Amino acid sequence: MNLIKSTGTIGGLTMVSRIAGFAREMLMSRILGAGVYTDAFYVAFRLPNTFRRLFGEGAFSAGFVPLYSQRLQSGGEDAAKLFSEEVLAVFLPTLILFSVLFIALMKPFIWAITGWHGEQLGFGTFLTQITFPYLLLISLVSLFSGILNSIARFTAAAFAPALLNLAMLTALLIFREGGPVTATALAAAVTVGGVLQLGLLIAACKRAGIVLKVRRPRLTPGVRQFVRVVIPATLGAGVYQVSVFIDTFFLTRIGTGAVSWFNYADRLNQLPLGVIGAAIGTAILPQVSRHVDIGEADAAARVQGQAAELAMLLCLPAALALAVTSLPLVSAIFEAGRFNAEDARNTALTLSLIALGLPAYVLVKVLTPGFYARRDTATPVKVAVVVLVVNVVLNFLLIWGLGLGIGGLAAAVAISSWLNCLILYALLHRRGHFRIQKWLASRLVRQLIAALGMVVALIAVRTALAGWFVGSAGHRLAGVAAIVGAGLIVYFPLVWILGGTDREELKSLLRRRRPYTDAG
Repeated sequence: MNLIKSTGTIGGLTMVSRIAGFAREMLMSRILGAGVYTDAFYVAFRLPNTFRRLFGEGAFSAGFVPLYSQRLQSGGEDAAKLFSEEVLAVFLPTLILFSVLFIALMKPFIWAITGWHGEQLGFGTFLTQITFPYLLLISLVSLFSGILNSIARFTAAAFAPALLNLAMLTALLIFREGGPVTATALAAAVTVGGVLQLGLLIAACKRAGIVLKVRRPRLTPGVRQFVRVVIPATLGAGVYQVSVFIDTFFLTRIGTGAVSWFNYADRLNQLPLGVIGAAIGTAILPQVSRHVDIGEADAAARVQGQAAELAMLLCLPAALALAVTSLPLVSAIFEAGRFNAEDARNTALTLSLIALGLPAYVLVKVLTPGFYARRDTATPVKVAVVVLVVNVVLNFLLIWGLGLGIGGLAAAVAISSWLNCLILYALLHRRGHFRIQKWLASRLVRQLIAALGMVVALIAVRTALAGWFVGSAGHRLAGVAAIVGAGLIVYFPLVWILGGTDREELKSLLRRRRPYTDAG
């Protein structure tokens, strides 16, 4: 499966999930607003997701996918299946033990990262204990997703997140009274969504002829190799997740509503990040791993170059558009019911700043497979430690030193993302694994020029239609539709005219017929 087709499959189905997520957030903003109960739910939702990224997804995929692909090529399906069963036999009891211990120690942990007391601490702890089983479920989803992605079956894994959003939407539609009742229903829906996701992935593996047996836990040579590779990746993910806890620490101390503002803004920021970044990162890791395993370093670098071009083609306009149109966008989507104009302004400020780090965050998804495919999961750990230290210093400096509040935290997130991206690229470049060739540099510059032209058009449309962004929700949505339409009309023709991407390959993307080959 070629890069564009793989990315299109993953990105398209991720878009379904993101749309369901938007619907969920729109209902949440109206029913719960941005207050104590919303903050409590977001903390409860954040914790299992944070540990999911630690034990599953990034760290797990970094170790599992290359090793699974290696066994698939050298020993066939039976060897790859045996490796999966051996990993599952150790992975499952480890997750169960961790989940039980963490649920038991939940209250002091919530207090440590939030500083909450009394009823708010009790309610936040209660919600987190309800959501935390999601960690076990979604980590198993990561294992089955890794198997399917390794054999180029991306559909089920890409669609699975939509089931979580649908479960939460259902809870919102049934329990609409707001307050603790709705927040509790949402927490329960998180765990239900995890059950649905795991069921879908197990069924997809069964259709692919892969049914894993539950074995007795043993430290086989394959498991030892997996542990040696995954521990550095887990430590690296752990460093990143520590930064998430640090952000939560600062957000809860900025004031009531800050956790909600950040999460509403991040929902909008996650649309291009999920559709573009996660899709491309998932699609290229197996390809880069295969090229590296058979000694085709140039081909591996070429895949990364093509991925960087495609990522920036889509990500640059998305990031700049979010930054320029943050207030109209947030107002149109969220401002209603219990979500007021002040909530919209704070959310828009947050979005405008974190969106500026979006291209860097997406490029990190393109760069890290260059390390993981070579079984080097230690280097990203070291980079993550440096970025974490910088992020903490920036938070103290910008939030309290300069008094920027939530805007300071958002700026620190963006700056740290760019630092992470630049260090990873410098290391790959120095080792000769990947460098920006002239053709890629030329296209990236032309894409940036086209995106800046789009920004001028967006500002002009926003100024001309200023009256559309006040009043009824219908008027505001119409104004946003006009801005989005203007951005599309200006950006893609400019990219075409300026040569910001290969025209034949762009035609191939639109037709979905010809494979994405060397950019030349």
